[in-house]
Amino acid sequence: MDRILLTGASGPIGKALASSFPPGAQVVRLVRGTPKNADEVQWNPMSPVPPETVSGFDVVIHLAGESVMGRWTSEKKSAIRDSRVLGTRNLAAALAQSDAKPLAFICASAIGFYGNRGDEILGEKSPVGRGFLPEVCRAWEDATQAAITAGIRTVNIRIGLVLSPQGGALGSMLTPFKLGLGGRVGSGRQWWSWIHIDDIVGGIHHAIHTDSLAGPVNLVGPNAVQNAEFTKVLAAVLRRPAIFPVPALALRLAFGQQAAEEMLLASLRVQPGNLGSSGYTFRFSELRPALENLVG
Repeated sequence: MDRILLTGASGPIGKALASSFPPGAQVVRLVRGTPKNADEVQWNPMSPVPPETVSGFDVVIHLAGESVMGRWTSEKKSAIRDSRVLGTRNLAAALAQSDAKPLAFICASAIGFYGNRGDEILGEKSPVGRGFLPEVCRAWEDATQAAITAGIRTVNIRIGLVLSPQGGALGSMLTPFKLGLGGRVGSGRQWWSWIHIDDIVGGIHHAIHTDSLAGPVNLVGPNAVQNAEFTKVLAAVLRRPAIFPVPALALRLAFGQQAAEEMLLASLRVQPGNLGSSGYTFRFSELRPALENLVG
């Protein structure tokens, strides 16, 4: 792939991905601010995108979206939904109308699609769950329809809990755990479907180059763990105790009932079915080696 168009390049996944392409590949970033160089192009996700802006790329990777962290006020929820659904719809429409269409459109989604499902093992054929995040994820994936109709191979990567010290859940956990103040979240029985940042990047490259992949692809590692096990392993890797559990009530007070229940307390036991069956080999399939690589 010689020309790649990327949104969400400032996030942990975008940064890791942008630097992963071989020398000679041109990575052009769609940015909301003023472009700093020739490899940046300004766009407004909430407005129609000129087709010529996105024409002539081999692959388009769309990762942009408002952070789901924080209290879910009505304004926050609108920003979470609109940044994903409207932004994706506008981008997909522009790709469909472009003169030189990409070979592949890789669009972010999330395992939040499945909702809180307890111990149920979830795959790409599992139905959508109930709640705000499942509704957003379903609309987010549906927003790629214009690209699909135009014949562009479209992959909806349902991203799990990304392990990166640069941000996300792990990044926010490191400080309290290093101080010996970490512990399980809520009951600790909820399943966390995690994936190492290297396998996020590897999985996206696999999706780009695997013509048989289209539609939903769970981007998670093969061995989900319950939260109590996750926090135990993280504490062991950091050589710290994990004796300060975070009560569910405290999370509900801090984030609000809905955000706490759908993010931190939700149980999602997700398997990477389509990724594994299409031949991807994980670099990190077990939690402890993954955490040792990142923070050990």
